[in-house]
Amino acid sequence: MASKRILVTGAAGFIGSAVARRIIRETPHSLLVFDKLTYAGNLASLAPISNDPRYRFVQGDICDANAVREAFEVFQPDWVMHLAAESHVDRSIDGPGEFIQTNLVGTFVMLQEALRHWRGLKGAEADAFRFHHISTDEVFGALGETGLFREDTPYAPNSPYSASKAGSDHLVRAWVHTYGLPAIATNCSNNYGPYHFPEKLIPLTILNALEGKPLPVYGKGENVRDWLYVEDHAEALLTAVEKGKIGETYNIGGINERRNIDVVHAICDLMDEAAPDAKIGPRRDLIAFVQDRPGHDLRYAIDCAKIERDLGWRPRETFETGLRKTVQWYLDNRAWWGDIRSGRYRGERLGTLVSDGKAAS
Repeated sequence: MASKRILVTGAAGFIGSAVARRIIRETPHSLLVFDKLTYAGNLASLAPISNDPRYRFVQGDICDANAVREAFEVFQPDWVMHLAAESHVDRSIDGPGEFIQTNLVGTFVMLQEALRHWRGLKGAEADAFRFHHISTDEVFGALGETGLFREDTPYAPNSPYSASKAGSDHLVRAWVHTYGLPAIATNCSNNYGPYHFPEKLIPLTILNALEGKPLPVYGKGENVRDWLYVEDHAEALLTAVEKGKIGETYNIGGINERRNIDVVHAICDLMDEAAPDAKIGPRRDLIAFVQDRPGHDLRYAIDCAKIERDLGWRPRETFETGLRKTVQWYLDNRAWWGDIRSGRYRGERLGTLVSDGKAAS
């Protein structure tokens, strides 16, 4: 495969850093990380590749057109992988404005600068350029007990977060059809794995279980998600930007539906096995059911037959193998999450409209 120059926005975050590490570890490509370093951005997630000569980092805001333009002009990317986004539903309930700004205005800026850059390319370089927009299955709304989200499922976002991502998806589609920008989009299910900021269900449960703290579960824990191991997702994203057809969207799922309570039970059992603690006792005894968050979608599930059929990608990890790897990573990497737990985020609950002082999951 010929070497490409790939600009990745949001690559100090959870999914973006997995993509960045994979680019340097598994491909001949050169990488420019463009990241604002918000609360969820962490350069420690890029430490394994930071000394590679094919790696560069620029701290910048995707809403800053001048900074984005400079990155394009200096790096001259062949591919752009746009992952930068505000992504936590609970935070979007507390402060929707940041989500509108980053996810909508930021994507608009990225599209405009990508379009300007692409129009300046000639011949084979113009033909090879790709803009890859990375999105979520939450744009489709909620499923009942049966059915799967397909690429042609109508959009029905139910949270400020998913509405902002739905809007950004529509912008990308419009820039393809109106201006001819060679772009593709992907919509993924819930990711989990190493380097995950501990405000989300799986990493928060692991760390609370390790420390003997309550394990809060929304409602009765009946909400269902399709879980995708982040390294599988990173592989899928690179497959999509290389092989995807312009103007198409591809759903990426883990084919691993689980109720939230079953996820928490599995983590408790793995923690009891890997880090037994007589003072804490069985981790399942730490589970505490808390008031559900407003507008909590019951079920998401992805039909990823299209990306398997057209591009040849399928997830490698089962939920059981991926979760075991994830738990062990957090046990082995206290230095990475220790600073977060001691400062930026201590597990407080978000997204209740009126805070009840309990941690979120």
